[in-house]
Amino acid sequence: MGIENRLTEGNVAKQLIKFSLPLLLSNIVQALYSVADMLIVGWYSGTYTMSAVNIGGQITMVITNFVIGLAVGGTVLIAQYIGAKKHEEVDKTIGTLFTVMGILALFFSIFMTFFTDVMLKVLNTPSESYDMAKDYVLICMWGIVFVFGYNAISAILRGMGDSKRPLVFVGIACVINVFLDILFVGYFNMSAAGAAIATIISQAISMILAVIYLKRSKFIFNFHHKSFRIHKDKIRLLLKVGIPSSAQNVIVGISFLVLTSMINDIGGVTASAAVGIVGKFNSFAILPAAAMSASVSAMAAQNIGAGFYKRASKTLTTAIMISFSISVIIFAFVQIFPEAILIAFKAEPDVIKIGVSYLKSFSYDYLVVPFAFCFNGLLNGAGYSIISMISSTVSSLVFRIPLVLLFAKVLQTGVGGLGYAAPIATFFSMLIGGYFFFSGRWKNDKLKIKNSEPV
Repeated sequence: MGIENRLTEGNVAKQLIKFSLPLLLSNIVQALYSVADMLIVGWYSGTYTMSAVNIGGQITMVITNFVIGLAVGGTVLIAQYIGAKKHEEVDKTIGTLFTVMGILALFFSIFMTFFTDVMLKVLNTPSESYDMAKDYVLICMWGIVFVFGYNAISAILRGMGDSKRPLVFVGIACVINVFLDILFVGYFNMSAAGAAIATIISQAISMILAVIYLKRSKFIFNFHHKSFRIHKDKIRLLLKVGIPSSAQNVIVGISFLVLTSMINDIGGVTASAAVGIVGKFNSFAILPAAAMSASVSAMAAQNIGAGFYKRASKTLTTAIMISFSISVIIFAFVQIFPEAILIAFKAEPDVIKIGVSYLKSFSYDYLVVPFAFCFNGLLNGAGYSIISMISSTVSSLVFRIPLVLLFAKVLQTGVGGLGYAAPIATFFSMLIGGYFFFSGRWKNDKLKIKNSEPV
């Protein structure tokens, strides 16, 4: 267990920052995958290809987020076992998670081969971008096993308290991805297909290097083919935590796909490109809150497994303070310099005009996200991902989608007005998560793993 790092000891703030910084950097680097695609495509291929990468990327992200949600179950389960010092159960959990991920990768590769056209048509994909978006989605889906594999390895390591090694693996992948983007999109003029190929190759190299490294280290899992099996008790617990997290991610993703469809319908390819750029920037803007949420999940899970509830609670409040402070700075920058963000993507004047209004309204979400994300992080770490799912479902289906329809069809606010749907929806998600936290119900031993009495 040489990779294990116990998060149940030492100063809470120091441990949280020490764990979250590599995770934040890892998320930033990972976000560079999609941003590099968009930047390089924007410089070399123009608006139509940017639209294709934006739409195709959102489809693949919904599927990837489904698996990331399931991986959260692995992180929480492993972290609680580590906190409870039940190391013999960790190996079984890892083998089960890897096997399930492999099965899902095969399923989605086959499924999307036949249903990509359906999804693109539902999204009102502009005709100028349709073929390129289809190429992007299909290539990503045929190589999705590498994306799933990397996310599984990262989830396992974070559950064991290690956030540094995933940073190294994804850093290598990002450098390769940028180089291949320039080669395929710029030199060979392969447009969206080139961006997709670059992403899959870089993820494959990252995953393979991670496996090689772990096999040579004192890692608890041996990667022998006999170890890849599904243990019934572990799959039950993984699904208990992971399925609600996956459903949550998918529901949120679908709500944004509805937003994309609406924007494609009322604004065409120009609006699609503008919102695509804002989406890429947003993937960076929410990273501090996302990193803190994931850190709270792992750190709180270990402490809950050990029965240290006060320490888990302190982890949450510390994370909220840190992530909110960063988000305020990001919000201020967006409000003052929105044009600079779009110009960085070499956006055309009409794209900039639409993008500025949308970005400024959407950015209010950054003031609410730290609270909603961190509450959900604690709930996931405690095994109550079902509450987190309910929170996101209400936020997305009851507020975000209806508000988008209201602003677009009834009030006709234009693309800029649609951005307000995000912060309003997140606010209600925050209220639900906050209520459950302050009720104290998260302290019940949901997964029956805890090894000591509550502290």
